[in-house]
Amino acid sequence: MPKWITKKFLIIALLILLFILFLTFVLPLAIPILLALLTAFLLEPLVKLSKEKFKWNRKTAVITVFILFLLIITATLYLSITQLVGQIIQLTKIAPDYFNTLSLSWMNVQSKLFSFTQGMPIEVVSSIKNELDEFLKFMQEAILGIVSYDSISKLLTGIPNFLVSFIVYIITLFLFMLDLTDLKKMVFRHLTPATAEKVRFMTSRLNSVIFGFVKAQLLASLFILVGSFIGLLFIAPEYAIIMSIVIWIIDIIPILGSIAIVGPWSIYQFIIGDVAMGTKLAILALVLLVIRRAVEPKLMGSQIGLSPLATLIAMFIGLQIFGFLGLIIGPFVVIIFTTAKEAGIIKTNFKL
Repeated sequence: MPKWITKKFLIIALLILLFILFLTFVLPLAIPILLALLTAFLLEPLVKLSKEKFKWNRKTAVITVFILFLLIITATLYLSITQLVGQIIQLTKIAPDYFNTLSLSWMNVQSKLFSFTQGMPIEVVSSIKNELDEFLKFMQEAILGIVSYDSISKLLTGIPNFLVSFIVYIITLFLFMLDLTDLKKMVFRHLTPATAEKVRFMTSRLNSVIFGFVKAQLLASLFILVGSFIGLLFIAPEYAIIMSIVIWIIDIIPILGSIAIVGPWSIYQFIIGDVAMGTKLAILALVLLVIRRAVEPKLMGSQIGLSPLATLIAMFIGLQIFGFLGLIIGPFVVIIFTTAKEAGIIKTNFKL
């Protein structure tokens, strides 16, 4: 056996393997529980503030903060889901009629095109016609794919799974909030004084990072609020105030973002035949997406102590592995690693 294969090396290799297996197989299944634990840490300062300000016991403070949080998250999910499902159902009802209207409009465009192309070689005219027909067919199939029966069925069948995960998340969150202090004591009971001090440092750092993350999300969403309000003043002034507020509220939720409102709105305008309005909204959606992706790494880097490059890379890798939720998971994995390194739990002072 080679000399470099020691017991310590095998233990480290085993831990790395277990960590990779955890990230690959366990973490996606345990996301509601991990989010509940993370939210419990996030709400802990509010619980402590309630206890100090109103002289409540921990159980009363936890119940009060939990109810307020539940009201906010339920109202947000209800408004976003009902609006989205309502718009999709409405689109399925009106889409056939508007496609007939679009077909008639396309025939008129073709007749005008033929009048403009008189005198051109027949090969050029046929090529232009075929390209335009292919483009129209592609757009029609894309839109029908979004509003098709299968798409709506998948959306509706996914709602029960989401509700189950949401219920698990809510129940677990309440239990974590009640027992968070006892859980901390139980963990520290099995640590040496030196290790306990490192873990306290790491926990304190993570608390500040979580607060910084929330602050960064709010600041980024304010950029979206201003951008959407200015854009809608030119596109739809009568809806500028109310829709910019709705977009802002939805954008605070990292998984959804402003595209969840502006995107379907743009598609709806295309389907009803208002191409100019649909194009303006599509441009606005693209601008808001660029603003969010350009501003978010910088703000998160300044608020949570990571460089914009590391934040961007972590968000991209998290997106590729875990989907949209990876935009949150990626930076937090890097934060935990960096914090553990600062606390001396993980040491990387080696040379090759």
